[in-house]
Amino acid sequence: MNTFGNIFRLTSFGESHGAGIGGVIDGMPAGIKVDMEFIQSELDRRKPGQSRLVTPRKENDEVEILSGVFEGKTTGCPIGFLVRNTNQQSQDYENLRHVFRPSHADYTYNQKYGWRDHRGGGRSSARETISRVVGGAFAKLVLRQLGIQIQAYTQQVGNISLTGTYTDYDLSLTETNEVRCPDPKTAERMADLIASVKADGDTIGGIIAAVIRGCPAGLGEPVFGKLHATLAAAMLSINAAKGFEYGEGFTGATQRGSEQNDIFQPDGKGGITTLTNHSGGIQGGISNGQDIFFRVAFKPVATLLREQQTVTDEGQPTTICARGRHDPCVLPRAVPIVEAMAAMTVLDCYLLSQATLR
Repeated sequence: MNTFGNIFRLTSFGESHGAGIGGVIDGMPAGIKVDMEFIQSELDRRKPGQSRLVTPRKENDEVEILSGVFEGKTTGCPIGFLVRNTNQQSQDYENLRHVFRPSHADYTYNQKYGWRDHRGGGRSSARETISRVVGGAFAKLVLRQLGIQIQAYTQQVGNISLTGTYTDYDLSLTETNEVRCPDPKTAERMADLIASVKADGDTIGGIIAAVIRGCPAGLGEPVFGKLHATLAAAMLSINAAKGFEYGEGFTGATQRGSEQNDIFQPDGKGGITTLTNHSGGIQGGISNGQDIFFRVAFKPVATLLREQQTVTDEGQPTTICARGRHDPCVLPRAVPIVEAMAAMTVLDCYLLSQATLR
């Protein structure tokens, strides 16, 4: 399952310490102007080494477009692309060749395939998400023409959390700090926590929130292709993602229907809107034209730079202290990945709706 999507499809390939990470985008509409500066800027938001809070691995992550673009526009043919790995230090992982890192994919990959790439986790490495960000950037170019905008941000790190919703903050401030939190004071506290955890050789998790604005009503394919279900599948396919909720989510489980129902009313423009948006812009698995907002929970990174008990691939007890370059918290670099997966999901649903209309 290395392909995502139905009409707009991304197939990715590559490993953390291989020659590179790449992909093929199929179903991209023709005639879309390709903004390479924008695409590269999206990759720059994800790349390692961008701040003191992330892995110090130095990669420029420069994307090469191999096909599907001519004279600055998409042709409608498959878009092939490649980002070459240039700063691997595979020797740092030699001590992992015969041991399994706790809570990592080492053991499960070995059980499934009978073999694994121990260098940085191979295919299970978050470096695979490079392909997602490129795919998401192309999807955003189309959504931009449709007036659909996607914004994600760090809402919580450990026990430090924003108290309000996306409407309570100026989301334009998200990119002004290394944590990607729209509240500068909270961002500073989050950064201090991540730095402290990193100094201990430990890791920490948190929550990313996102909002999709301008999404038209009618996207989503009942019964098994509901919009929130496809969004959930997209988000939970991201490395370290452990939970998904949209609208009021689990909080709504404690309320009554009289508190949760979104009352319909005229929008003053000849259409219909809702008085509130507890549903998070999706009802019956179909977008209703309101803002779609959701949250994704991420666990602490499994690789710790401290001693842990584990077993060898022969089942013998041992201890391990990982080396190499690792993120103490995935949140700052996961923000553009969440946006990318949301963009590809929404565009795919839009193209499906257009195909249904035909």
